[in-house]
Amino acid sequence: MVKHIILWKLKSEFNNDEIKNQMKEKLEGLYGQIDGLLEIKVQIEKLDSSNVDVMLYSAFTDEAALNNYATHEKHVFVADNFVRPFTESRSCIDYCED
Repeated sequence: MVKHIILWKLKSEFNNDEIKNQMKEKLEGLYGQIDGLLEIKVQIEKLDSSNVDVMLYSAFTDEAALNNYATHEKHVFVADNFVRPFTESRSCIDYCED
């Protein structure tokens, strides 16, 4: 199984509940639409000690499924329209877990 975790910092003018909820809804809405995507969760509630605004946690059957997700037209549409325009920075870690 491959885990894919993203951390985003939002642009200050877009750091609000409406944008965060929209990101969560659109990204989590990809579940069941992309082969090999086993789980997807977006965390928008955070403690004051956090230094990012939104986290995506997802799991895939394997690395090929992750690569398919990255270029899948439904994911690209969501990323281009509901994520990238609002984010200032992005950090990612992908790893294999037995």
